[in-house]
Amino acid sequence: MSDLKIIAGPFTFDARFERAAAPKTCAAFIERLPFVSKVVHVRWSGEGVWIPLGDYSFGVDYENHTSFPAPGQIILYPGGISETEILLAYGGVRFASKVGQLAGNHFITLTSNLDKLPELGRLALWEGAQPIRFEAVQ
Repeated sequence: MSDLKIIAGPFTFDARFERAAAPKTCAAFIERLPFVSKVVHVRWSGEGVWIPLGDYSFGVDYENHTSFPAPGQIILYPGGISETEILLAYGGVRFASKVGQLAGNHFITLTSNLDKLPELGRLALWEGAQPIRFEAVQ
C-alpha cells in the first residue's frame, strides 16, 4: 500500500512512510504535505539527490537513523552540525557533509519505479535542479 506519490523531475514514484521505525519524523513530514521543493545532486555523499533546507526545523531528533541509505530510501537529517536536509539515495551513498559523516532518519521508502532512480540522478547531475513534490495518496 502506498502512502505517497512523489513526482521528481519527469518521474513518478509510489512510496510508503516508515511509521513504525520513525514515527515522529513521519508525523512531522505529514503535517507539511504537500511538500514541494527542488532536488540537486549531492556533493559529498555519492549517488543521491538532496533538498537543502538550511536552518528549517522539523522539530524531530534522531530515530531510525543511518549513514548508508539504500537506493529508494529517503532520509531526513534534522540539523545540528550541518544544515537540515532530505536525501534520496539512487545508488551507493555514504551520507556526509563538509564536516564529515552524518546520519539521517530513514522515514520514506520508494515502492515503484526504482529503475528510474539512476536516470533522476543523472538528470540532476547534468541538467541541474529538478522539481520534487510529495503528495499524500487518498
